[in-house]
Amino acid sequence: MSRIVLVAACALVDIDGRILLAQRPEGKSMAGLWEFPGGKVEAGERPEETLIRELDEELGISVNEACLAPLTFASHAYEDFHLLMPLYVCRRWDGTPSAMEGQALKWVRPVRLRDYPMPPADEPLIPHLMDLVST
Repeated sequence: MSRIVLVAACALVDIDGRILLAQRPEGKSMAGLWEFPGGKVEAGERPEETLIRELDEELGISVNEACLAPLTFASHAYEDFHLLMPLYVCRRWDGTPSAMEGQALKWVRPVRLRDYPMPPADEPLIPHLMDLVST
């Protein structure tokens, strides 16, 4: 039985209905693939706390927990672990997202999300975002 890794992810949606994607930097697993910002849930941490911490560290923005709305989740078996990833939507934050860790960032319309290669666990999330954010 493989271990379960809990990762929280967030679809930041701007006023124009675009979603922020971040490209995994060189040196990380799945480097070059595009993903929704977020990260591993630490021991004793709730997924919402993870996102508040990760969005600050990765993008330099402040998010209020009340602005994180759960949308769906991914459950995906990778070769050496099983990923469980709740996806939240956030439309309000303080600050301007910027690449704090040198990653590439891109604001993408939901209908264009499939143009960006993503980790296998992220791909099934796209239809949910397309339904949520009509353009």
